[in-house]
Amino acid sequence: MGRIERCISDDGTVVVIAEDSTDIVEAARQIHSTSKVCTAALGRLLTGASIMGYMLKSAEQTLTLRVSGNGEAGAVIAASDAKGNVKGYMMNPHVELPLKPNGKLDVGKAVGSEGTLSVIKDLGLREPMIGQVPLISGEIAEDLTSYFAASEQIPTVCSLGVLVDKEGRTAKAGGFLIQLLPTADDTVIERVEKGIRSVLPVTTMLRDGCTPLEICSKVLPEFRVQPLDAGETEYRCDCSRDRVAKALLSTGAEALKEMAQDEITEVRCHFCPSVYKFTSKQIEDLIKKAK
Repeated sequence: MGRIERCISDDGTVVVIAEDSTDIVEAARQIHSTSKVCTAALGRLLTGASIMGYMLKSAEQTLTLRVSGNGEAGAVIAASDAKGNVKGYMMNPHVELPLKPNGKLDVGKAVGSEGTLSVIKDLGLREPMIGQVPLISGEIAEDLTSYFAASEQIPTVCSLGVLVDKEGRTAKAGGFLIQLLPTADDTVIERVEKGIRSVLPVTTMLRDGCTPLEICSKVLPEFRVQPLDAGETEYRCDCSRDRVAKALLSTGAEALKEMAQDEITEVRCHFCPSVYKFTSKQIEDLIKKAK
């Protein structure tokens, strides 16, 4: 299980959310058999989606992040509920790339620095709210920061990290997000910036044994933070046979007629290993509903 914590500064000017998403990222790695650089890319997006999902106001609301870059990994997608539970996948999860000169995984090259980041929020309205910004670097955290500045006009600091061991397993993963509230003035911005300059990478803090609550304090050393709420998060796919049947139904009668010609139609979930099988007779039953 992951752990997420939300705090507010005692003067009511800054909110910070920190998460240990190690178990989430490792679950995704095992499901999708991702390469090291793809584990880092997908893990960062999953962590970002989890934190942003936790910011939703209603339990029924959901959030989806889609990064469509020009890198070899192709599109990367992560979806979260309002409790921070996430699922995700990428088009090409087995991409291998040389390390950067500093010895780090080259997530930006795998994802690509040209393309778009789309943020889709299902708030229970007639249509989902969609925000889209150009990619800044493909490193994910910088791109999310750009989204908040351009689409929501909220000064934001976002840091995401995934540490992969020699065997390719997820050693540590997590992130934090700092946002200024409307009560913040220029002096608050200066204090946040001053504190951020000395902050260690989030994976280093986790490796040193820091909890998400302790990370919230460490990333805002100029403030005294007070806990607001906390919870456990996990990699969770909510697919079901009924959902898959509805998706097949939405393809229309003609498409279903083609499927009915096969003795068995298999539908594989993008997010988890589940495989749903429909017989020709079951597809014919769907055709009747589609008419």
